[in-house]
Amino acid sequence: MTVPDDAWVFDTGPLRHFAAQGWLGVLRFLTEGRPVFIPDSVEREINAATNYVAATHAVLEADWINVYRSTDQRFAATFARYADRLVADGKNTGECGVLTMGELYGCEIVIDDLTAYSIAEEKGLRVTASVPLLCQSIRMKKLTMAMVEALADHLLESEYHLPFGPGGFRRHVIEHGLLDYDVI
Repeated sequence: MTVPDDAWVFDTGPLRHFAAQGWLGVLRFLTEGRPVFIPDSVEREINAATNYVAATHAVLEADWINVYRSTDQRFAATFARYADRLVADGKNTGECGVLTMGELYGCEIVIDDLTAYSIAEEKGLRVTASVPLLCQSIRMKKLTMAMVEALADHLLESEYHLPFGPGGFRRHVIEHGLLDYDVI
């Protein structure tokens, strides 16, 4: 399977929490026109999550999310390099697969984990996170501020780690220059 450089490659966190809160369709809407992939390491993490959050099964059933599997030695070696830095107690394998795809195929990766995000920046990969993606949707007038504020609060209800608390989306994005007042 070929991964085009305009693809989005998502980590487990955003997909799991958007699905758990009933917002997976929003991600589909926001990524429309660009292929969406997850590495098989993310697929395994999502599959494991279905044992305690049934709604995450929607990620595995989504026909717009392509699962990437590779037996290529270059992929395995790159994955192993990231695993040496990130994997602890069997966790963070999803991030390793996402980083590997970003490095090898030049696609844009969506990672909310701070350590993995920092590694992506260090490597010069095209990386974004959920909050900047949502801000972009507001700038493009795909979503309203009110809708994104509600979405962010719902993500926080599922104990998703975002850089603000309930009701804090607007203040955070303005204070950090992610949105200007005139866009709101």
